[in-house]
Amino acid sequence: MKSAHKKLNEMRHLDPLPDMDDVQFKLWVELLEKRTGTVLPPERKSFLVTNIGLRMREIECSSYKEYFGMIAGVNGLQEWNTLVDRITVHETRFFRHPLSLELIEEYVINKKPDPENGQLSVQVWSVACSTGEEAYSLAMIVDQAFKAGGKTSYFGVTATDISPASLQTGREGAYSERRINSLDASMRDKYFSRTEDNKYKVRDYLRKRVCFARKNVLDIAGEPVSEMDIIYCQNLLIYFDRSTRIDIVNNLARHLLPGGMLILGSGEVLNINHPQLEKIAHSRVLAFRRKIEVQN
Repeated sequence: MKSAHKKLNEMRHLDPLPDMDDVQFKLWVELLEKRTGTVLPPERKSFLVTNIGLRMREIECSSYKEYFGMIAGVNGLQEWNTLVDRITVHETRFFRHPLSLELIEEYVINKKPDPENGQLSVQVWSVACSTGEEAYSLAMIVDQAFKAGGKTSYFGVTATDISPASLQTGREGAYSERRINSLDASMRDKYFSRTEDNKYKVRDYLRKRVCFARKNVLDIAGEPVSEMDIIYCQNLLIYFDRSTRIDIVNNLARHLLPGGMLILGSGEVLNINHPQLEKIAHSRVLAFRRKIEVQN
């Protein structure tokens, strides 16, 4: 079997791939939008060509038409998943937007027990969780908020993404020192343990609170997702057109408990006019609360 290093050197000396013409680019853009909802503008053609080209090199395919046929065919799911992992954006880090997390902490601290059973629980959904940093950040914030209030409680975080490889990284919960450098020492020591290969692994008791699942955000309307206290969807909607953004927000709102909170990326959606959502007053966080219906 060829070593990865030798194979990479061989790939560098292969003949260059032909240019992708406008017709082929249009076909790829349409397939990407149909299957993932992502809108790829013409100025990102080089990004698409580079990533498709690298994958074609790996499987020794020299024709865009041939590779498209492989991807679009009924037996192309596994290869499609591999490609999607290359062309979807995975930029993420722990505690990426502290102000949003502070709003969540405040919500959890003020959450009242269920009047029927006296239990206190919080369910959180991390939409487009990538490699798990966001989901574990949410879990840490909720855990700290409960412990600060001295409350006996249960919480869970549902973490979804379209990329199988990213989800696997999240399930493993092991990160390099560079990936956790945004955490202060107390958080790192509390929630991570050092492994023999010098990685930091999320401690089991927190990792068990986070469930990773593959879901396409375009298909969530009919998904059997429980009603959530908090839905966290940041840095995702910017990749969709305006009408698709509104559809996604409307579908997410259906999965919110009355009084639950939806947090989006600042500036990602404008002029939301959902009858069940009211905007939370905050100058630097875009968040909405699902209205609580008053019983007559």
